[in-house]
Amino acid sequence: MQARVHRGEMTRALQREHRDGSASGRDRISAVPAVNVRRPGSSVPAGPRRPLTACALGLLVGALAGCGSSHPPGTSADPASAVPASAQAYAGADVRPQGAEKSGALAAGRSLSHQANPYLRLLQALQTPGSPALDFGRDVAPWLGPHAGVYLSSLSSAGALLPLLQQGLLGSAPTAGAFPFGSSVAQGAIVLDTTDTAKARSFLEAQATRAGAHASSYRGVSYRATAAGVALGLVGRFAVIGSESGLRGVIDTIAGGPALLQAPGYAKLLAAAPTGALAHLYTNPTAQQASAQPGGAGILQLLGGAREANVSLLAAQGSLTVAADTHISAATGTPGGLLAASAEGAQAFGELPGDSWLAAGLGHLGSTLGQDIAGLGELTSLGSSLTGSSGASSSSTLNVKGLIEGLLAPLRVLGANTAQAKRDFTSWMGSGAIYASGSGLLELKGAVVIESLNPSASRAAVAKLAALLRSAGDGTQPASIAGTDAAVAVRVPGLPVVLAIANGPDAAGHTKFVLGLGEASVGNTLNPPSKLADAASRSAAATALGEGIQPSLIFEVPTLLSLLEGVGLSEDPTLAKVVPYLRSVSSVAGGGRTLGGEVERYKLVVGLR
Repeated sequence: MQARVHRGEMTRALQREHRDGSASGRDRISAVPAVNVRRPGSSVPAGPRRPLTACALGLLVGALAGCGSSHPPGTSADPASAVPASAQAYAGADVRPQGAEKSGALAAGRSLSHQANPYLRLLQALQTPGSPALDFGRDVAPWLGPHAGVYLSSLSSAGALLPLLQQGLLGSAPTAGAFPFGSSVAQGAIVLDTTDTAKARSFLEAQATRAGAHASSYRGVSYRATAAGVALGLVGRFAVIGSESGLRGVIDTIAGGPALLQAPGYAKLLAAAPTGALAHLYTNPTAQQASAQPGGAGILQLLGGAREANVSLLAAQGSLTVAADTHISAATGTPGGLLAASAEGAQAFGELPGDSWLAAGLGHLGSTLGQDIAGLGELTSLGSSLTGSSGASSSSTLNVKGLIEGLLAPLRVLGANTAQAKRDFTSWMGSGAIYASGSGLLELKGAVVIESLNPSASRAAVAKLAALLRSAGDGTQPASIAGTDAAVAVRVPGLPVVLAIANGPDAAGHTKFVLGLGEASVGNTLNPPSKLADAASRSAAATALGEGIQPSLIFEVPTLLSLLEGVGLSEDPTLAKVVPYLRSVSSVAGGGRTLGGEVERYKLVVGLR
């Protein structure tokens, strides 16, 4: 009964209609005030795109958005017009939203945080070394324009923003030296539009004095810089705070250098972005031509892969919508990440058990498994960093860290970046999926399912994977599971049940490689009583997503929380600080489609209580 109640909650939450569309906004800026821009085909002036981020680079958005002030008069300028085109990551936001944007942002923030002003703590993003606590109305509102942005010259700097994210979102105490920009940390800058340059200059000079900054100049523009490489200055009409190289990059751009706003990939993705977005995050990993980046960069690549991506956030009463648009090109063949539209993933999703409360279909794992596992590991580390958890685990105690590591261990072996692993494992992999079902611990079933493109190779892979896990210290023994042609049981540290690894045909005769939580999960995977393709939860997800998107993800958060509470894991240090936020989420639905023009979209709709 409990599972049916949760599923009903999800169905009701997902039945909401979400409007979407596309438009383009362009806004050119120099050292003099910019003029308003016009959307194509319109005679009415419109401001630049209003985008947000669900990642660390969005830390300044909430600090300023929804703070209760009215939209300042006069023209506005898009910070992307002052950011170098070579930026590998850029978050832009409407920080003085009005109307539906403002009410949606406040409603969503209050639902998640249960605070009257859910974004105020993120004002710490502007606290440079030596700065006291800032007051928005006194220190920032008198000069702040409607738009703000933050850029990084390298994705490898993304991890430096985690302390500010931790302070702002989870309410931890400020950490000494936590400002993310400087000569030895992140390279980039926060770029803020202004309505009163004199007041903005006074604010920057006061911050610089407290930080012990000295006077400096570059290309005729005066600014202040500290010994640690933190720079503050007014560049044209923009207030800029960041690393010295980041501020100089803004000066170069204002002086006529290539701007991100006019970069072909950014412009294409911005034109395709949905209207009404509060903010967005753009990443361009191809600019560095690097495979895997450390820290936050690994997470960004998990989501977008090696493609240029633009992630927009739309807030409304009762829901948050994330639209991740990626630039695809048949010429380059760059792989996408988890946020990639995939017909194969949607098909694999539909074949999962119909009573799943967590289900996700994935694309071609043969080419992405290693990258996906590395990114999931980064995501786990991020969670530990944000919650202050040491991540320590014990083989004798059930804990979140141990569970995650136990699940990832065999997947890391399958996706290892070695010639043998590619030959024995990923060479035969097609699409994949993951699911969980059951409302209680005793009824819990779940599995990772991988389509086999070579049944004999995947059958042999069962014994090969078992041998590698055994050599790593895991206990293994042969198993006999009805309907499979090869099976083994593995006792993996951290998992409370035996991991069943098996290979066999499903009801349609398609061979599947299954890593299941117990033998019953294997049978439930290969021959489920019903399938998600025919389930009401899938239909509800399709309605919520709109745009003709075929769902490839559903997640009923209350069911997960009920299971965690049942085994005492809701108080685990890894989860304790985020559980209150999770309690505000009813459901998640996701799926993707191709927009045309070498752009595809993956959309997530998060239902809020």
